[in-house]
Amino acid sequence: MSMLLVIFVLVLLVVPALLIVFVIGIYNALIRLRNQVNNAWSQIDVQLKRRHDLIPNLVETAKGYMKHERGTFEAITNARSQAMGATNVADSSKAEGALGEALSKFMLVVENYPDLKANQNFLSLQEELTSTENKIAFSRQNYNDQVLFFNNKIQMFPSNIIAGMFKFIKRDFFEIEIAAEREVPKVSF
Repeated sequence: MSMLLVIFVLVLLVVPALLIVFVIGIYNALIRLRNQVNNAWSQIDVQLKRRHDLIPNLVETAKGYMKHERGTFEAITNARSQAMGATNVADSSKAEGALGEALSKFMLVVENYPDLKANQNFLSLQEELTSTENKIAFSRQNYNDQVLFFNNKIQMFPSNIIAGMFKFIKRDFFEIEIAAEREVPKVSF
């Protein structure tokens, strides 16, 4: 009978200890994933700030050549202001899509000004902006990958129980809001 008591006491001590270790492991994994999502968002934020800083320089360079394009400049300025004022992923995604659309329209208008297209300063700024756009696209992809890992972890059993206990919430993806950006480019010969 004493051997049964020893086994019972061991079970009473070992099972809760294993359960505590299990909960701590899942909790730490959730914290790590949440931090990775936050870091990925910070990387996007850095690139977006760079983009926001380049746009006024690009516009100022173009203003000297494009005297009759006031509406184009205002559209970019307004879109940039909205993008800089976004406070969450959904708002930022929408505002950045509108800014991208305004920039696309601006670049189309630039095509009508050969002197501007030949300006070395403008070309340099345009190249920097293109490089930044590529970095933003990469950062968005990385962010969405991290969000996917995090959301999967907080929704899958058994980690969903721990996530619910500690109020981990699902994160939003950085999605394209502008329908034109979703379209497949048309190639014709």
